[in-house]
Amino acid sequence: MDVQSVPDDDRRATSWRAAVVVALAGIAVWQWTRGEESLLDPDARPRAETPRGDLLDGEHATIALFERASPTVVFIRNVAGGTLTRALIPTEAREGTGSGFVWDDARHVVTNYHVIHAAHEIEVTTADHRTWPARVVGYEVEKDIAVLEVEAPQDALPPLAVGRSADLRVGQDVFAIGNPFGLDQTLTTGIISGLGREMPAKYADFERGQRLLTDLIQTQAPINPGNSGGPLLDSAGRLIGMNTAIVSPSGASAGIGFAIPVDTINRIVTEILRYGHAIRPSLGVRILDAAGVRGAIVTDIIPGSGAERAGLRGVDVNRFSRMVDLVANCDVIVAIDDVPVRGSADLFRALSNVEVGTSVKLAVRRAGKPLEVAVELKDLRQ
Repeated sequence: MDVQSVPDDDRRATSWRAAVVVALAGIAVWQWTRGEESLLDPDARPRAETPRGDLLDGEHATIALFERASPTVVFIRNVAGGTLTRALIPTEAREGTGSGFVWDDARHVVTNYHVIHAAHEIEVTTADHRTWPARVVGYEVEKDIAVLEVEAPQDALPPLAVGRSADLRVGQDVFAIGNPFGLDQTLTTGIISGLGREMPAKYADFERGQRLLTDLIQTQAPINPGNSGGPLLDSAGRLIGMNTAIVSPSGASAGIGFAIPVDTINRIVTEILRYGHAIRPSLGVRILDAAGVRGAIVTDIIPGSGAERAGLRGVDVNRFSRMVDLVANCDVIVAIDDVPVRGSADLFRALSNVEVGTSVKLAVRRAGKPLEVAVELKDLRQ
């Protein structure tokens, strides 16, 4: 096989191209290195601060409100009683946390009943980060309100200013302080989104079953788990409600929160402190709801009650297999003080704002015929 030599001209062209490539690579490296050096400034100094001027009036007002109210808000830990282990050693389980607020100079704290439900031990942490034991003075399951007494010095428990809820208006500014997800002394703001809302109470009463929380304040101030029991304040820093529940698919704030109005709290807490329980105005009847029946079916009359004195009739529900026979043999309450009653919820809603000792007018259907009776309300637990 013949071997051909490379012409000198080709060798020179190849060498020239290689030299150009090397030169270009060197220039690129030099420019890259020079560029890196150009990013550094040995004389760099912090930026000069731009004066902001004074805070806005609204900011001053919010800061002052928080500084006044936050010392009255406490963090509540509920330790529920556990079960016996195999070694017969009692265990404890952290049931949860919530918020509360100082009610008066007698070291009383108000919170939701569901915050302290089934508590074996209750700890209250005040705004100065000291923790104190507390005991339950009393509670009202139907209103989800509980009162605690805290074993702390008075200077750690300044009471919160109390307002009123009867004259609230949609659109008012509101402020919530609490301990969402355990983050103590958290402030959120919003407005009143609605009034007169209703929702089922978290826990049912043993004697009277599930009841509605009524006349609730709706707010879009962010409320999350741990805010329960904390105060809802107006722009004057006064208590107007107690944050109690949210509506949320995820369990976190979705902008729909509910608070128990302060007028209800004021009445219930006073009764708990005075009697050990809330006063429940009662007709003295046990009632039943039934599909297709408009009204509250009276199934039993409590001895000594206003209903017994007024001559209302109950019936043994076990005697009748058909609802039509049951309704035909007992009284059905269809109105109270001219307000229609479609079922037990309407009846208890109407009774919730009537004082013990007051007489109410009941419209009753007895065996298909209309009847009116006056019934004096009593507190049958006294």
